[in-house]
Amino acid sequence: MKKCLLLGTVLGIIGLVLITLTTPAPAAEKTIHWRMATCWPPSIPLIEADRKFVEIVNSISSGRLKIKLFTSGEIVPTFELLDAVANGVVQGGFDWPGYWAGKNSAFGILGAFPMLLTGVDYQLWIYQGGGAEIFNEVYGKFGLVYFTHSCMFSESGVRANKPIYKLEDYKGLKIRMSGRPQGEILKQLGASQVMLSGGEVYQALEKGTIDGGEFSMPSLDWPMGFGEVTKYWCSPGWHQPGSPLGIMINKKAWGKLPDDLKKLVEYAAMATYTWSTSFFEYGNIDATRKFLEKGTTITRLNDKDLLKLQEIAMQVLVKESKKNPLFAKVARSQVKFLKDIEKWRSIGAPFNYGRNIANLPEIK
Repeated sequence: MKKCLLLGTVLGIIGLVLITLTTPAPAAEKTIHWRMATCWPPSIPLIEADRKFVEIVNSISSGRLKIKLFTSGEIVPTFELLDAVANGVVQGGFDWPGYWAGKNSAFGILGAFPMLLTGVDYQLWIYQGGGAEIFNEVYGKFGLVYFTHSCMFSESGVRANKPIYKLEDYKGLKIRMSGRPQGEILKQLGASQVMLSGGEVYQALEKGTIDGGEFSMPSLDWPMGFGEVTKYWCSPGWHQPGSPLGIMINKKAWGKLPDDLKKLVEYAAMATYTWSTSFFEYGNIDATRKFLEKGTTITRLNDKDLLKLQEIAMQVLVKESKKNPLFAKVARSQVKFLKDIEKWRSIGAPFNYGRNIANLPEIK
């Protein structure tokens, strides 16, 4: 399924490139200029996915659509970006859905939910399981069109200066962790959730105002300097086993695009998804090595504790579903996908989603 999806994406991009390169724009047609802002400052590597999308669109649109990218704070601060796109201050923006959970909790489960969809799950659900339509239903209520353009696989876990070997070790800790459901679980574990932007995490760890924090996977955590200010890497990343990111576009601006440029934007987002997911995940190899060379100690929760977290997470999922019908719609769709794929996942395991091989030979 994954190979077919990738092949279809690549063929679509190739066809689109051939069309755009061999069919010049009419002389009288004006260039459409878009300003797009991102949630990320240049110091946070997630911005690379946004840059890649802009690069693809600008390079294959034959000059008909030109996008200028603005980093966080250049036009609006991160947490004002959704409103800025909806109100037409900019034509589009790059985001992580979980940032808007305060507007509607459905955004939270689109961005990540503890112990639920992994990165591969999100890809299958979005492109084949109705996820793309649900994203657009949620964002559509705010006057936006949405395309996912990347997905972070399992996050590192908590980077801390106190080891976490078991759930009881969370008690009394102040932890930077994004997401309302994540905060509810931390509360049940006796910990305190501290909400900070990504750019504030390093300083908070350095000064000791938080005991631990998370941002993303190793390939993002390392360049953000977390190896300098933490001693322990507390795994696994139960709080965000998968985290899609994407592109929100003002509906009025979208409506003004010719149909072929709409298709170009759609395929550019898919191409960026393929590039960025592999870029960040492959980067985890080198980043993990650097953390270990720095002397970081890895701790890991046992299977019993993970089952307890699973139980708590599902209780939070049901609780929020009862409170918010839109959240419940997203949850039902994701749970249905997990149930649908359960049999094949068990039959194909451990090969269909990757495994570590104990006796790999030395090839000379």
